[in-house]
Amino acid sequence: MSKNVNRVWRLETRPEGTADENNLKLIEEPLAEPGEGELLLRVVYLSLDPTNRIWMSDMDQYMEPVQIGAPMRGLIAGQVVKSNTSRFSEGELVMGAGHWADYMITDGKGLSSLGKPGAVPLAEIFGMCAVVGPTAYFGLLDICDPKPGETVVVTAAAGGVGSVVGQIAKMKGARAVGIAGSDEKCKWIKDECGYDAAINYKTEDVGAMLDRYCPEGVDVLFENVGGWIMDEILLRMNNFSRMALCGLISQYNAKEPVPGPYNFQQILMHRIKVQGFIASDYAKDYPKAIGELSSWMREGKLKFRLDIDKGLENALTSLNKLYDGSNQGKLMIEVSEVAG
Repeated sequence: MSKNVNRVWRLETRPEGTADENNLKLIEEPLAEPGEGELLLRVVYLSLDPTNRIWMSDMDQYMEPVQIGAPMRGLIAGQVVKSNTSRFSEGELVMGAGHWADYMITDGKGLSSLGKPGAVPLAEIFGMCAVVGPTAYFGLLDICDPKPGETVVVTAAAGGVGSVVGQIAKMKGARAVGIAGSDEKCKWIKDECGYDAAINYKTEDVGAMLDRYCPEGVDVLFENVGGWIMDEILLRMNNFSRMALCGLISQYNAKEPVPGPYNFQQILMHRIKVQGFIASDYAKDYPKAIGELSSWMREGKLKFRLDIDKGLENALTSLNKLYDGSNQGKLMIEVSEVAG
């Protein structure tokens, strides 16, 4: 690819169901120069997240949807190629909101500096700290505040966020029960992440397994999936239990209105606290979370795995791994390599 060409994924049409190449197009464009107060970033890693599908739609959501013809939005880790601002220097690593592209021009707002390339791999810093770690940290600790001996159930427990939630729950003295989509994922969250029990929702009776592993009911639900699994858990939640509603990944590609939850009355009968949240709600407190998460990582208390696909051209195909459950941990695209 010419150094003067930039590849950009642009939204052509809004998806109905799973996004495909009729909705997003990878387009080659001239590479622009940064203006005064701007910088040119080379994207190194692109985070693929369930919320990408929300941004493509025009549904009521927590921020403006991506406009037709605009670059696809995503969280990125990048390296400064040229800088016309004193806030960032050439070669510096940054992370924050960006585009599905090889390069992007930005005024730097919303970007955090990661300094110069160092001993800790950028993939690990970005994979844990960009969104996964803070999402798990604040959703569990701020909203649910698990107590020693309580039972915490996590859906999509082998995903980037879910795997961290269970480990933090264990550090706080709670029991952790995870729900995932394969025997391999269930084994991983038990053997590596320390979950007390795991349920394969594709091959096991979820209700029966919840009764087995949560004999005294559920005190905390960290919900990433929604749908019939959430309904099963609602039936087993205790009085004054808490639910952090992080995601509804089972519904994002639905073509028709999604019914339910059918057991919504449980929220009233058992006085369940339900709070939806977005990680950016806690942006001002990120340093606190990242500091503690980094400490746990250095001490070997926090394990995670990255699922990294290579090539910007594969972003759309890779994104759909989130919805068929074939990803193994935090899903990212390696767009380029760190220089220096």
